[in-house]
Amino acid sequence: MFARVTLAAIIALAPVAQQRVVSADPVDFTPHVLDGIVNAIALVGGTVVVGGSFTEVADPSRTTVFDRENLFAFDLATGRILTGFEPDLDGPVYGLTAGPGGTVYVGGDFSGSLTRLSLTDGSAVPGFEPRIGGGMVTTLARRGSQLYAGGDFTRPRTALARLDATTGAADPRFTVTPGAPLTPRAKVYALAVSGDRLVVDGSFTTLDGRSRPQLGVIDTGTGKVADWRTEAYVPTCMDTFPSYVRGLDLSPDGRYFVVVSTGGPRGGNRLCDSAVRFETYAKGQRIAPTWVNKTGGDSLYAVSATGAAVYVGGHQRWMNNPLGHDSAGPGAVPREGIAAIDPRTGKALAWNPGRERGIGVKAFLAYSGGLLVGSDTTRLGREYHARLGMFPLP
Repeated sequence: MFARVTLAAIIALAPVAQQRVVSADPVDFTPHVLDGIVNAIALVGGTVVVGGSFTEVADPSRTTVFDRENLFAFDLATGRILTGFEPDLDGPVYGLTAGPGGTVYVGGDFSGSLTRLSLTDGSAVPGFEPRIGGGMVTTLARRGSQLYAGGDFTRPRTALARLDATTGAADPRFTVTPGAPLTPRAKVYALAVSGDRLVVDGSFTTLDGRSRPQLGVIDTGTGKVADWRTEAYVPTCMDTFPSYVRGLDLSPDGRYFVVVSTGGPRGGNRLCDSAVRFETYAKGQRIAPTWVNKTGGDSLYAVSATGAAVYVGGHQRWMNNPLGHDSAGPGAVPREGIAAIDPRTGKALAWNPGRERGIGVKAFLAYSGGLLVGSDTTRLGREYHARLGMFPLP
């Protein structure tokens, strides 16, 4: 078992650059989520907030069970579940991001779709009234006084909005609208912000009427769509996945980002079931990927770029598998449910803790002391860690 890390070594705000790959041995003091799935994780000071679709959680020793509907919090250093934080949410949580003053922003498919909660007692923070309506919030990111929200909502904007982080009011200077969706309604699956760039993916094929098939970059300074376009996600995957992009993450320095996808075992130039690096500040209308790593037919849902590695999670069996078709092709390496990719070469690193595959990893959170992982299964790093675990930095 991995030795307990010190409080000073692990309490810090995410995200941060990491100089090393995390250990393949999870710590032993994370709580357990006893049913459902974990969709999102946020770190607020020394408190971890976990959201998803679940009803019960247990302390690290599994001796005490707590009723928790879709959201709970615990102390990062000890795994102690916060007993005073017990919000009443009537639907699943899909997006979380840290707020100022010991608060957290919570998005999902519940009444109101977006709220800001105090970690002290779980109450809604007065004055935050985002007026999201017509759909759910699937992803959140905060940068200073601005809060970015994505989903399939229709108010106050369609699928993508920039809000005042204090009041929740929509920023009238930010009107980028996802359109011409591949699904019945436009939906943003994931977004990430760094510096003056916001990267979004989803079921759209246009942003403000400009062709941006499933992926786009926005200049946050001007509030306009950047001169950045790729045709990488124009080719179709299986019919059951008309839109197949899923998670994305920007590197700590914001210079590149990685997109992961579902789609099914389709070969050729299609980016189904893949992890793909793009350069954030490239310009042009036919930007090509820097590298592509394919699973050979298994979905990837979550990604975290730390500088030392690009961690990807889903229900994959292999990586480095461009010629696989629900099989291990030439060069494939086994990576059950979780993997680390070299950010420069795009090839899988030796790191291989394994996890029970299930639906897959839906949430990563990298911070100064390691990597938190949320999923729907109970085996992580060859140990029992129900739906939640943490790999520390060595």
